[in-house]
Amino acid sequence: MNISQPALQLCYENVNWSCIKTPYSAGSVFGNLLVIISVLHFKQLHSPANFLITSLACADFLVGIAVMPFSMVRSVESCWYFGAKFCTLHRCCDAAFCYSSLFHLCFISMHRYMAVTDPLVYPTKFTVSVSGICIAVSWILPMMFFGAVIYTGVNDDGMESLVSALNCVGGCQIVVNQDGVLIDFSLIFHTYPCYVAKRERKAATILGVTVVAFTVSWLPYTMETIIDAFMGFITPAYIYEICCWCAYYNSAVNPLIYGLFYPWFRKAIEVILSGEILKDSSSTMSLFSE
Repeated sequence: MNISQPALQLCYENVNWSCIKTPYSAGSVFGNLLVIISVLHFKQLHSPANFLITSLACADFLVGIAVMPFSMVRSVESCWYFGAKFCTLHRCCDAAFCYSSLFHLCFISMHRYMAVTDPLVYPTKFTVSVSGICIAVSWILPMMFFGAVIYTGVNDDGMESLVSALNCVGGCQIVVNQDGVLIDFSLIFHTYPCYVAKRERKAATILGVTVVAFTVSWLPYTMETIIDAFMGFITPAYIYEICCWCAYYNSAVNPLIYGLFYPWFRKAIEVILSGEILKDSSSTMSLFSE
């Protein structure tokens, strides 16, 4: 890297092997916070299914508040200013929270399938304890898996020379080998069941919209990682960032889907934003139309 050229800007001036700075232009928190407050505050919404939705909103909320701000700085500045150790932690949280959201969506789709195919029996099967197990698996499994993978460096086995070349000062790029990419693809597009039941048109519509939103959000990132892993990381950095943000925006889309299809969520938002939530009786008010 020739750092004497005046046209080049570096992430860290006067530091050897600094990354080159290439500037380019560039609701999740608020929307998911509304979901969390709605379900936890209004007693009428206390159900196993809604607890699962709340946990999903927590995962999406953490993506918005703990991952996106730092990724935004990296995307806009094309530099990482927060140190190598925090880069590793950020990558771990990024993967764990995003895949936690994925696992929640998977369990929610299973719940909706049970609800529309066997509506009389499913309340006895999908209990609070079952919902708790689904929530625990959705959090613990991604955190343990990606914590082990990223901190042990298994994800870049066999790519040491490439990692060494990419690890300039001021960079924070995830390098995933071919095995890791295939595992990711399998997790994203084969553990997420696309159940659509004709017996319940509304439930089928909601699930269909959720599946389409998920696929549109995650497909660009998945395809980009596959291309990079098998063709030697040929895509430009800005393409990688765009694909990352497409995946991030799935965390912001879920509350919009709730607001579009669930009248009780729209009613809860009205109560929260109008300040009625501060009244003592607000937690027991009815959110469902008669």
